[in-house]
Amino acid sequence: MEQSWKQAKAVFAGALGPPLFWLVLFFLVPLAIVWAYSFGHNDGLTEIAITGTFKNYARAIEPLYLKIFLKSAWVAAITTGLCLVIGFPVALAITFASEKTKTWLLLLIMLPFWTNLLIRTYALIAVLRTEGYVNMGLEWLWKGGGTVAALLGLQPFGDFQPLELLHNNFAVILGLIYVHLPFMVLPLYSALDRLDKSLLEASLDLGAGHLQTLFKVVVPLALPGIASGVLITFIPALGAYLTPDLLGGPDSQMIANVIERQFKRANDWPFGAAMSFLLMYMTFIAIALQAVLSRKTPEAK
Repeated sequence: MEQSWKQAKAVFAGALGPPLFWLVLFFLVPLAIVWAYSFGHNDGLTEIAITGTFKNYARAIEPLYLKIFLKSAWVAAITTGLCLVIGFPVALAITFASEKTKTWLLLLIMLPFWTNLLIRTYALIAVLRTEGYVNMGLEWLWKGGGTVAALLGLQPFGDFQPLELLHNNFAVILGLIYVHLPFMVLPLYSALDRLDKSLLEASLDLGAGHLQTLFKVVVPLALPGIASGVLITFIPALGAYLTPDLLGGPDSQMIANVIERQFKRANDWPFGAAMSFLLMYMTFIAIALQAVLSRKTPEAK
């Protein structure tokens, strides 16, 4: 038995070695270099002197940048909340669908992952822009309503004014919901699908209504899935770069866009590194909060 265990350890080490080497070389080492940069300053145009200074972190929490951090967290929180409100009924519907329908619904949820994010974002631009499909549809309804009003002898409508749906906070939040909704639906479905359906039947048999059963039985039992969905939706939304860059205006930029400018335009890598790691620290805090909440759920007990 001892010999077989040693052989098993050797096989395990052999299987773990290459991916671990890859992770250390191409993830942890570059991450450590960027972390070291956050304690340095520019020494000329291309050199960075690592002196152990905390000035970059102190600058990152100045009111100007702290406001952007808080705004990014607020936008990510709104996105996460709306994804939860939209995604929970969707996950519930998939859970109680027939096996054949459930397969197709899950396929539709995962289908966006088969298309590049950049392409999906440009598709959303085509929908939201001034001459986009939303304004085209509204213009058609406006003109149709004006024609009906004229036939009825009423005052005809004036010229249609297209809605400004692009390059603002609305477009950013809509784009983030569009991108991150599957990240909420899938954990919720995973948690709801494991529920003991007899508990729901017992609740209904004991006189509870459907809404009471939903909020007093289903939601508490699904809290681990809700916490996981909130976490894996909030963190990517907080660090989103492409969606605010393409859909947002000057006042709709998030912290990831500011970090990108420090690395590519301002050539201030130490300050960009400091802001990057502040964002990472916020991520660690979110993960820790999720772990604490998971221990307090009925399933964790």
